[in-house]
Amino acid sequence: MKALFGGLLYCFSLLVQVHGTNFRFYGYEPQRISPAIQYTRPVARPELPLGTQAAQNAISATGRQCKSRPLDLVLIIDSSRSVRPGEFEKVKIFISDMIDTLDIGQYATRVAVINYASTVKIEFHLKTYFNKVDMKQAVSRIEPLSTGTMSGLAIRTAMNEAYTEKAGARPPSQNISKVAVIVTDGRPQDKVQEVSAQARASGIEIYAIGVDRADMQSLRLMASTPLDDHVFYVETYGVIEKFTSKFRKTLCGEDICSLGTHGCEHICVSTTDSYYCKCQDGYILNEDKKTCSREVKPVAVVDPCKCESLVQFQRTVQSAIQSLASRHILSTDLY
Repeated sequence: MKALFGGLLYCFSLLVQVHGTNFRFYGYEPQRISPAIQYTRPVARPELPLGTQAAQNAISATGRQCKSRPLDLVLIIDSSRSVRPGEFEKVKIFISDMIDTLDIGQYATRVAVINYASTVKIEFHLKTYFNKVDMKQAVSRIEPLSTGTMSGLAIRTAMNEAYTEKAGARPPSQNISKVAVIVTDGRPQDKVQEVSAQARASGIEIYAIGVDRADMQSLRLMASTPLDDHVFYVETYGVIEKFTSKFRKTLCGEDICSLGTHGCEHICVSTTDSYYCKCQDGYILNEDKKTCSREVKPVAVVDPCKCESLVQFQRTVQSAIQSLASRHILSTDLY
């Protein structure tokens, strides 16, 4: 998953040039980015409304549609009392901008949002929305919870509730990466080290983004390793908003199925590093895992005349008559 946010490093360096030194992030100085990470500076283009066809064309790489690799992505946002109303609106813009960078869909990236303070609220699950319009409208309706900062409880909720198959997470057999991004501006009021370790051990990759008053040590305890790639810090929520607009291509990866159907008769579904075939409704996948056959459902035979019951009834009556006849013959013989 290093590729998922590796491009952030380059985007941060751009912001240093444009906005000065009003932010920093753990483990790096912008001028010291490893030369092993090579990037191509994007061609300057006028800003276009997100979601339009023109915008989609603008973020295409070398004429080919740029699509994010499939993820089960859970965004965990701090809405404690320290986050002012205007700042929380910027958090929602940040989430909406991130959604715009993704290839959202049932067989692509699924997104859930967890809102937390002293309590935790799952705003929507991974299975709730499979299109950007409805998802972003749901984000716009999120209200802050105020009060405390229970980051550990939020991560536990993500692990135990948001990342279940019942909630829309895909099974391990599909090899879909589970990624959590937590955004906070404070110090957790509960213990995050143990629950974060459990979440990471369960296969969840955690990115921690700290804003303003965020405690850097807590971010390090929550995030996955290497910390240089998973811990980020910005001084204001305003910088986050500008930052997201600079890395629309960061989450772009190779969608294996976009390169061809790979022999799938109906539907090719990309995973993190492979693919699998799926059939349309009413069909089942054959043993070759490529072709599909129409599903034949067993037809229940209804006996309108209830013949089986009638036969049983006749047998019961016949047995009763024979029993009565035997008794009659016996009583006659006695007289």
